[in-house]
Amino acid sequence: MPHHLAIYPGSFDPVSLGHLDVIARGRRLFDELIVGVGRNPGKQALFTIDERVQLANHLVRELEAREPGAPVSVRAFSGLTVDFARSVGASALLRGFRNLSDLQYEVQQAVTNREVAGLETAFVVAGQSFAYTSSSLIRQITAMSDDLDALRSMVPPSVIEALRAKKAQKHPVLEALRGNNGG
Repeated sequence: MPHHLAIYPGSFDPVSLGHLDVIARGRRLFDELIVGVGRNPGKQALFTIDERVQLANHLVRELEAREPGAPVSVRAFSGLTVDFARSVGASALLRGFRNLSDLQYEVQQAVTNREVAGLETAFVVAGQSFAYTSSSLIRQITAMSDDLDALRSMVPPSVIEALRAKKAQKHPVLEALRGNNGG
């Protein structure tokens, strides 16, 4: 019987409840799931790759303790997602999409990954409450708001605490967002 291993790739900067929703559903679809925390050279990250892996790992362990499903590991990677997927023997990529604007991009990526690397993509549709949540929106709210508890519907408490720490440190990503918005 084949072992179906999927990669759920992303920058996870930061991990959101929407990401955790995709992970939870992916655990029911595959025999094993790897959350691939990637480096996006086109973006300046709020959290280091090690911080993102640590946060994701903590949240995945909590999820596994609460709900049955396939085992999940969290790994950092750099380079192309398809190369990472090949290196771990993945049979598919797991992707979530929130709305129609995500769908067009995700389908284009899925076709490319299938044509170039022979790698299939499985999609899950985000829950309604996550339809407009994004890591960039979370970073903007963090930069501009004095009350980070407003993020409770978007991120777990441990992520709110990590965001508070970045805000207290006046992280350059948050400071740039404040400056770009007249703050």
